[in-house]
Amino acid sequence: MAKMLTEKLSLTCDRLLSHRQLACCYSYFSIPQHGKEVLVYSTRDGQQKPLILTGHHGDISALTFGKRSSPVILCSASADYVIVWDIELCQKRTQEGKVAAGTVIGTLLGEVVHLSFCFSDARVAACTGATACILSSKRPETIHTLTGHLGPVTSAEFCPWNNDILVTTSEDRTFRVWDLKTEAVFFQSFVLSASPLLTTYFLEEDRHLITGSTDGQVWCFSLSDDHKCHLVTKMDLEKMEKRHQMHRETVSHQAGCVLKSSADKVETSKPVLKMALCRPLSDINGDQENDNSWFCIGSSDGLYVVDLATSELVTALYFKDYPKLSITMAGSWTISPGCDNSMLMLVSSLFTPCVVMLEVRLYDLGRPLACGKGFSVFPSSSPLPNSPLNTELKRKEPSHPKKKGGVKDQPLVFHCKVKSSGYTSAPRRIMFSPKTNVQKNSSSRKKADGNTGSLLKDYPADGVAPAIPCADVSVKKHVSCLQYSGDGKQILCGLGDSTLLLYKSCLTGAPAVYLGHDKPISSLSWSLSRRWWLSASEDLSLQIWTHCNSEPAIIMGDKMFSKPIRGAQFYYLDKFVLLASGPSLYLYLYNLDITRDDIKRYHQRSVSKLAGCFTTTSATDITALSAINDFFSHIVLVCGSDRSIQVFDMNKGTVASEAPDAHSRAIHCITQNKGSAFSSQAPDSYNLFLTSAVTDGMKIWDLRTLRCVRRYENHVNRCQPCSSAVSPCGRFIATGSEDNCAYVYDIRSSNYLHRLQNHSDTVLNVAFNPATPQLLTGTLDGKLRLFKSSSGSSLSCDTSAAVHSVLNKTV
Repeated sequence: MAKMLTEKLSLTCDRLLSHRQLACCYSYFSIPQHGKEVLVYSTRDGQQKPLILTGHHGDISALTFGKRSSPVILCSASADYVIVWDIELCQKRTQEGKVAAGTVIGTLLGEVVHLSFCFSDARVAACTGATACILSSKRPETIHTLTGHLGPVTSAEFCPWNNDILVTTSEDRTFRVWDLKTEAVFFQSFVLSASPLLTTYFLEEDRHLITGSTDGQVWCFSLSDDHKCHLVTKMDLEKMEKRHQMHRETVSHQAGCVLKSSADKVETSKPVLKMALCRPLSDINGDQENDNSWFCIGSSDGLYVVDLATSELVTALYFKDYPKLSITMAGSWTISPGCDNSMLMLVSSLFTPCVVMLEVRLYDLGRPLACGKGFSVFPSSSPLPNSPLNTELKRKEPSHPKKKGGVKDQPLVFHCKVKSSGYTSAPRRIMFSPKTNVQKNSSSRKKADGNTGSLLKDYPADGVAPAIPCADVSVKKHVSCLQYSGDGKQILCGLGDSTLLLYKSCLTGAPAVYLGHDKPISSLSWSLSRRWWLSASEDLSLQIWTHCNSEPAIIMGDKMFSKPIRGAQFYYLDKFVLLASGPSLYLYLYNLDITRDDIKRYHQRSVSKLAGCFTTTSATDITALSAINDFFSHIVLVCGSDRSIQVFDMNKGTVASEAPDAHSRAIHCITQNKGSAFSSQAPDSYNLFLTSAVTDGMKIWDLRTLRCVRRYENHVNRCQPCSSAVSPCGRFIATGSEDNCAYVYDIRSSNYLHRLQNHSDTVLNVAFNPATPQLLTGTLDGKLRLFKSSSGSSLSCDTSAAVHSVLNKTV
């Protein structure tokens, strides 16, 4: 094991300091001595004698340093006094042989359990009993007295981007956001846990507030400009630890080595004693994709590094894994940035009168382990000679019997039609006269020009997300799936009563109705040419349809599949039909022939042929699948009922990698970032994909490492299979929700961007228009609603050859 945790200094105290707030900063750390004295040590020179500060008459219960680097000030509190010390001034007076003195800013406040400076060091928050007192750091003045908690206040922290906002936590299991200008409460949380809240921490970059409790629960809230807090994610240290251990065992098993478990065999409580930002420098780590979302948690058995973006544990540093440490269980933590990309931690022992100074090298934390080798949706080589992707459909040429004898029955003319001589028509009385002064229809020309211009217009790469409702349609039955055509002109809508509807993208006019299935439609897919599409149903059948034909060209059913089809689509530039049924992934070649003989009207001339059948590992049933059809890609992603994500390499026809336990429940929706013909993204962006599971929110994954890179949990998904979608520009994510809303996220943030309300029922399906900033939602009670962007313009419902040129250029 790499030596990530080192002990720089160990001090034996005259009494137990397990539940006292100690102080540590970049240059100094401080502990009480003999109850009433303050010792200030240098973190840079361990041989330097400590500075002794006297002035308290009662036992010191809390210490803290100011936020500014110069001057370095220290605040100490006891039941009788709260004193602020200027460390450099005190050192100077001591060197001159004088008594170091501080400024008394509070008197007889009671036992103070927590102290905190604001970011300008002008004010100090002192927690005593159920009260938080705001004191001036310059003179003995109590600026504010905040009361309202039903239990003792355990911590108070100033907001880094607004010094007039204070957040307090309490043993009443709630936190409050205070306005220091009016002493009013901006926000009071509900009861978060059965255990008291101990600490709180701000993430300034994301405007997030994190709080933790004594039973290891961690909550992250967003603090918006209206000072209302919205839950972003909730974490459990014990559950994160178990998932992390399972992930390490899986990676070690794939690497062919045995991993020794570091987790405790006996379950122990993991109180959240202290939290701090944990950010390795980019020049050391090279790839800093998620490091800015890391934070560390000091608990009783060690230090936990958590990735807030994914709500997963990055690593855990247990005291028992470092036998040379002077501490086995921690009672309190104080964390401060160190030098050379390190962090300093002052930790008091829980059961012994001992304090240690620990140092953690951030670059030793390393990157999270990846499952298997990296992959990409872009192929690195051409298909192998025996690859299933090289399979071709042999077409039978029509055989004509040879005629015997010479040339017979030759036509007398060379045309299939002969113009009438006109003998039977009435004689013409008006001779030819040319038309003059013909005015051209300018409106039609403008309309055509406008259509062409809008079709050639790129999808806005920097536009805002669609959030303005502009159209509503009722389809009576619940919407089971939605799919836009590649040009954004048409919408396929599958219903729960087995009906398939074809709408214009503006939802105007009566839809074309297609009937052929017997049970709810489970999957829809457009071909690249947009001349045909497929539908799969719970009736164990798949049908391929063409325009202007009310009957399917191909019907794949008749006991071909033993279990319902959980996903179906066109694949490999429309060469194959890809579908999943049970534990099998089927690859079909097909040929469409829409000509029909009136005598043999029900004879199907279109053909399909099985090109390959592939089975998941452990023969688990497939619950969802996704593949890219817009360009050649060998990768197919499938999700299993065992909660795994499996990566199929269709070039070899095998499972290339697997991510076990991707969610706590089986994944019901997987969506890749496919872009569109109207937008372009960075090549690596196409390696991102989304997964959704009931009760477990939504995760975005990176195919290159096959690990989760962010989690989204603001929406409600308890029992219905709500779908998700990625915008063509790759900047937004939309998902359905059971609170009668649709949620739009910025892909870079776990907090939602828009909450699209006023739906009449659960939003089951969402789909982005590939050509213009529009979002379509479908509900459980059969309502379609279209949302547009505030800066977007609607796209014409007409099609032209311009789209084909754009499509060919993109492909």
